[in-house]
Amino acid sequence: MLSPVPPTSRPKGLVEFVAVSKAYGSAVAVDAIDLKIPAATYCCLLGPSGCGKTTSLRMLAGHETATAGDILLDNVNVTDLPPARRGTAMMFQSYALFPHLSAAENVAFSLKMKGAPKVQRLEAARRMLALVELDRFADRLPAQMSGGQQQRVALARALITEPHALLLDEPLSALDPFLRVRVRGELKRLQKRLGITFVHVTHGQDEALALADLVVLMNNGRIEQKGSAAEVFLKPRTAFVARFVGGHNVIDLGDRSVAVRTDRTLLNTASPEAARDATVRNVEFAGTSFNVQMLDDRGAELTALVPEERFRHHPVEEGDRVTVSWPTEEAHLLERLAA
Repeated sequence: MLSPVPPTSRPKGLVEFVAVSKAYGSAVAVDAIDLKIPAATYCCLLGPSGCGKTTSLRMLAGHETATAGDILLDNVNVTDLPPARRGTAMMFQSYALFPHLSAAENVAFSLKMKGAPKVQRLEAARRMLALVELDRFADRLPAQMSGGQQQRVALARALITEPHALLLDEPLSALDPFLRVRVRGELKRLQKRLGITFVHVTHGQDEALALADLVVLMNNGRIEQKGSAAEVFLKPRTAFVARFVGGHNVIDLGDRSVAVRTDRTLLNTASPEAARDATVRNVEFAGTSFNVQMLDDRGAELTALVPEERFRHHPVEEGDRVTVSWPTEEAHLLERLAA
């Protein structure tokens, strides 16, 4: 658990993108996005590779120049400011630690560039390392630390500049699954204690749902949907959102398209309200449930997440013919089918 720190007196990090675009020649990476991230918000930019999420983060950091539009931080237009004058700090996916410097020296590096005396900057670095519970590793080189410890050093190095917004580029991707869950909890607690905005890029749906106050799902350089984690998961706006966030079947009813949660999708029920015949293609054990993957007679892929006890009493296997059904009240209407 991270060491306790007093909350800031006033939330920081109101971020605004106003009609922001980024083009590389004729290729448009970000297409006129409008986005407001309230101060002291944990925001996850989510989406597949090439959707524009990392480019948006880099424009906010000042590592990419916006082709059009404005970027504001705490009501200051930072669009044309260099990275060091924006009030942001970037934590890179690779951590980018200097291998020949100790943990404390890595954390203190930005203060060294600003001309801070050695004793002062190393004292500040040790305070930041204590914040992430690495003060006892202050004199170790990066090669002498685990991946999780290196990640915390990179986090402390970013926070030592006292940014209004901390920018994280897939910070958990190099960690093993167990450590990833632990560290994301620590990131969330730290963000709340510091009272600043975290903008976190990820392609992991579970990561975004677990962390974010605000999920911004991007597709082809545009914002497909934004809202709380619950809003995006429970009320997907389009077929793309339903499929990417996961946990839903997208079903074309001819006159309309709906999303039905996989854990609300039923197999071989006695009185289905809406149903289709399908063939089981694969069955996966998921611990407390079974993931039954099917192909219906119209060629659509469907999945049912069946509780373990129910599956044990009514098992199915590859090749079985089944009836797939769902209560009508569980069908969420989508704006459009096409992804």
